[in-house]
Amino acid sequence: MPSQRSTDSAKHIVIIGGGYVGMYTALRLQRKLRAEMRRGDVVVTVVDPQSYMTYQPFLPEAAAGNLEPRHVVVSLRKVLRRCRIMNGYVTGIDHAARRITVQPAGTRTAGVPEREIGYDMLVVALGSISRTLPIPGLAECGIGFKTIEESIFLRNHVLHQLDIAASNPDDEEARRRALTFVFVGAGFAGVEAMAELEDMARDACRWYPSIDPGELRWLMVEATARILPEVGPEMGRWTAEALRHRGIEVKMETLLKSAEKRHVVLSDGEEFDAGTLVWTAGVKPHPVLKRSDLPLDEKGRVRTTAELTVEGLEHVYAAGDNAAVPDLTDAGDFTAPNAQHAVRQARRLGDNIVADVRGKPRKPYAHRYVGSVASLGLHKGVANVYGIKLRGLPAWFMHRTYHLSRMPTVNRKFRITVDWTLASFFRREIVSLGELEAPRFEFELAAGRRQDV
Repeated sequence: MPSQRSTDSAKHIVIIGGGYVGMYTALRLQRKLRAEMRRGDVVVTVVDPQSYMTYQPFLPEAAAGNLEPRHVVVSLRKVLRRCRIMNGYVTGIDHAARRITVQPAGTRTAGVPEREIGYDMLVVALGSISRTLPIPGLAECGIGFKTIEESIFLRNHVLHQLDIAASNPDDEEARRRALTFVFVGAGFAGVEAMAELEDMARDACRWYPSIDPGELRWLMVEATARILPEVGPEMGRWTAEALRHRGIEVKMETLLKSAEKRHVVLSDGEEFDAGTLVWTAGVKPHPVLKRSDLPLDEKGRVRTTAELTVEGLEHVYAAGDNAAVPDLTDAGDFTAPNAQHAVRQARRLGDNIVADVRGKPRKPYAHRYVGSVASLGLHKGVANVYGIKLRGLPAWFMHRTYHLSRMPTVNRKFRITVDWTLASFFRREIVSLGELEAPRFEFELAAGRRQDV
């Protein structure tokens, strides 16, 4: 299919990925290049499978019911009004021909051919996906924690496990399996998700008279000897102690060996059944990068200069999780794949693209990491910011304040504040909407397509 450009005269900037880097870069461009875009001299197209950006630091609170899930995502079409939004999957990048191949949304099963989109300037902001290992049973019964859909699923799933346990009072094996929750990976995603969901489940037990909170078994499995390495060894040890104090088992230097049919086998020899297995043990760059002619490093990331341009190529840029960005504050290293760097890189990336469009010099990206904050459930947290170490309520408050300030749009900031305010007056909802996973079940039953009830 022929390559499609906007017009012969317009400069076409294509951004692949609508996450932190993609959305914030496009936002920067539509502000800085407003005149050029109004005249039609510049056209910006954002390509992403979803029509929204997810603010991932708030996923644990959405999973725990502290925040409405729709309030932690931002509509790309509302925010990027001067940009073109195309929902679809990028299946290939051919910079030699200056084009990408896209499978538009909704066409995968309709026999519609892929489209080729030409560009003058390309921003690679595909981000990352969960890094899994060939562990027996993991693909069948595990779930990650990177998307709003996974967050919603886990909330419904955890509450449904309480329903299962309460509905099988005489089946000890079924109860034990339903009330066992395993999280693999002790980084931010794993620790925050487990802490928030454990907090929610323990609170929900007041509505399940037949379930003692002590029956719930929560396990954190970590391959290394450290938990939350981003906050430093001391705060990591305190976090592990705080989790253990709540009854959560933290197993360091332990590997998941197998999870076939939800039977978990650990490297320390322990075996048990678990109704929930969450995998948060690292991420890897988006696999489509391997189907491109861009230079990649040994980890599959795009090789990037300090100016956020791709090494050896003109008018190609990259930042965020899928890019190996030199850390100018720590010679020889690369910036960490986190939201703090992604948002700041997007701002510098947008400014550098504007500089290229207007024939001005680019500037390198340099940002000293200021620290980290993590939530460990309601009114509990840990923080290490500018060397100042906090824990408990002050750290939890700092976590909420910082991430609220980073959340895009006044609309979302206001809605999140309202959610938190209402949550201080009313108890959390404990309804499991598990049927969302099979919304056509009732209709298929009515239509005679299902005989089981």
